[in-house]
Parts: sequence; C-alpha cells; structure tokens
Amino acid sequence: MDLSIFEAVMLLCFGLAWPFSIIRSVKSRSTKGKSLFFLIIIETGYISGTIHKLIYSNDLVMVLYILNGLMVLTDIILYLINRRREMREA
Repeated sequence: MDLSIFEAVMLLCFGLAWPFSIIRSVKSRSTKGKSLFFLIIIETGYISGTIHKLIYSNDLVMVLYILNGLMVLTDIILYLINRRREMREA
C-alpha cells in the first residue's frame, strides 16, 4: 500500500469546502448559487476515486474520498429539498 500524501492533501483541501457549502444550504434554504449538475459531476468523481482505491490502491486515502462523497451527497439531498420548497412557494 503506497499512500500518496499529495492526493491526501488535495482531498483534505477539497473536503474543507463542503461543510461550508452544506451549512449555506441549510441556512439559506435556497438553491441560489448551486448547480445540481455540478454537484453530480463532483459526486461521480468521488465515487470513481473510491472505486479506484478499492480495486488498485486500497489505502487510507480512500476514507477521504468516502467522507467527501458523503458530504457532496448531503449537499445534493439538501439541494433537492430546497428545490422542492422553492417550487411549492412559487
């Protein structure tokens, strides 16, 4: 198992942004400034990274892919909840 410190740092940096995005979604109760398409693309990337780690390079960095993927999934769910609320209020 070869741990890539640079890959881990990249995922940590990306991962630091997601809690802020989630908090913003919860507080604003709005989809303004969000893109479902973008969130799905990012989620697909984290899923692909996790699969790669499972198949080719099973190391602790996989945990970061999973955590980031879960945070993006949370933001996707909040987007859908907020979008439904916006549609009802319109």
